[in-house]
Amino acid sequence: MKSTPIVQILEPFLLQKKVELYIKREDLNHPVISGNKLRKLKYNLLEACRLGYDTLLTFGGAFSNHIYAVAGAGSEFGFKTIGLIRGEEHRPLNHTLSFARERGMELHYIDRNSYRKKQEVDFLKGLEHRFGPFYLLPEGGTNELAIEGCKEMAEEIDESFHFVCCPVGTGGTLAGIIRGLGGRKKVIGFSSLKGDFLTNEVSALVGEFYENWNIENDYHFGGYAKIKPELINFILDFEQKHQIPLEPIYTGKMLYGIYDLIGKGGFPTNSKILALHTGGLQGNLGFSFRKSLQR
Repeated sequence: MKSTPIVQILEPFLLQKKVELYIKREDLNHPVISGNKLRKLKYNLLEACRLGYDTLLTFGGAFSNHIYAVAGAGSEFGFKTIGLIRGEEHRPLNHTLSFARERGMELHYIDRNSYRKKQEVDFLKGLEHRFGPFYLLPEGGTNELAIEGCKEMAEEIDESFHFVCCPVGTGGTLAGIIRGLGGRKKVIGFSSLKGDFLTNEVSALVGEFYENWNIENDYHFGGYAKIKPELINFILDFEQKHQIPLEPIYTGKMLYGIYDLIGKGGFPTNSKILALHTGGLQGNLGFSFRKSLQR
């Protein structure tokens, strides 16, 4: 896997605040399985091959970047894929699920009560009885092998940065960055979910050895996949100025939070900040799809 570029963001606001901001363009690491999803899947796919599985099974919502990436990976690397989708089927299929089906993913819809059992042994045994042997990828793709893949991003970060910022959904990418940096930098996660429970979940993933990190919980804009006009305006303005596409679920919220903290003096003078662009740009088509249904 090639190292992705790091680009500096130049604008008067940052010069005025005397901070430097850079973005690591993980969104450019693969045309389909982009960003942190490629990192999370790398060692899981190798493990599935080692164990002799030819089928990947996973879970996700109707607009899931993870479902999109697993379908793409299965098509590219020769796996059969099964996606268990939370909720009822809606026609026409949105961009995410249309892509998954086009790439050969077998889609099955399960009610929300059943979906909550996705980690229970009896439920998983029932799935194996129904579908046959499969390699299980958890919702969002976070497991120990995914964290190992995300650690490799940290190996591409040089020592000059004071802060490394990362969007947070399930916490696997953030945990990998924390472990990979080994306490050498301050790591800040920006949660896309409402509530502060992710701090405990990431703590469980990284252990007690690393304390130089925290999660900002004030930039979720109402919760997962929730948006507000000020977020969309920020994203559009940023894209116009810097020609770097963002999406409103993860990277847009993170960068909004970074700019807000810079404006409030949340970073010391002469700080050098690195933000990780974790991809997920296919989600923008999902928001376009929703808007078309509302017309």
